[in-house]
Amino acid sequence: MTDPKIIVALDFPGALPALALARRLSPELCRLKVGKELFTAAGPGLLEELMKSGFEIFLDLKFHDIPNTTAQACRAAQSLGVWMINVHALGGRKMLEAARGAVTGNTKLLAVTILTSMGAEDLADIGIAESPEQMVLRLARLAQVCGVDGVVCSAQETRLLREQCGDRFCLVTPGIRPLDASLDDQSRVMTPEAALRSGSSYLVIGRPITKAADPLQALLDINAQIGCVP
Repeated sequence: MTDPKIIVALDFPGALPALALARRLSPELCRLKVGKELFTAAGPGLLEELMKSGFEIFLDLKFHDIPNTTAQACRAAQSLGVWMINVHALGGRKMLEAARGAVTGNTKLLAVTILTSMGAEDLADIGIAESPEQMVLRLARLAQVCGVDGVVCSAQETRLLREQCGDRFCLVTPGIRPLDASLDDQSRVMTPEAALRSGSSYLVIGRPITKAADPLQALLDINAQIGCVP
């Protein structure tokens, strides 16, 4: 499989369990996501170990700061050799343009729209009257105008974004749960098959794989469900 559609979220508190899980998976079947907790605990050395094993890495640090600081952070992240990095679209046009200018080469730059844990009431709490769908579209359009490669969004918004932003815009969707999986702390979710049909480019999946009795078999099963067989 030359372009795995599944990104396994390594939501672990340290390097040892993350590396142990990675050893049970295959870079032919998935990419890996390293987020704030794991990166803070383990640092760039963990990324190097994972990449030595053949995995491409989505470094999910959601940079959100003044334009210059964000640009420097993106430049530093790209220098680690990762496949994908992201920033918060809510940082605004100047920040997004600065990030775009800092990221070159093959590293993908994505913008986070609205976290999949947030619903309409959560947006209202911070003074946003628009619905999650309206805000996601607004932020996705802004990111695209600024030259960002794509966005992180709920799969529930992918059909709209695919229609509005075109086929080349990358849509990475967390909140993916097979039918028999727990929702955990996600409120806007979709099955892997439905997400790809709706226009998702890549699927971020964590606990349905990482907490499975046999993570590799769970990964194989999901790839089979979405028609991706190596």
